[in-house]
Amino acid sequence: MTQAASTIRVDCYSGHRGEEEPRRFFLGEREINAVEIMDRWLDPGHRYFKVRGDDGGIYILRHDVQQDFWEMTLFDSGSRDATRLSST
Repeated sequence: MTQAASTIRVDCYSGHRGEEEPRRFFLGEREINAVEIMDRWLDPGHRYFKVRGDDGGIYILRHDVQQDFWEMTLFDSGSRDATRLSST
């Protein structure tokens, strides 16, 4: 698991309530499609999304609402059951 935040580029979809949610994101040149938004939550300055990628990984993406800036704050490849993030 990676715990340091890294900057990413995110393509979003604006749903019926006008709130943006990630549909795909890029780590360098690598494109990852969000196949499922597993969870989402807010804090005063950020929106968080727990996303399952099309590569089987689970990502936590953080959006700084004021600066319109995205970061990946956690990645779990799922390769080790002992450290796997919960799927719920």
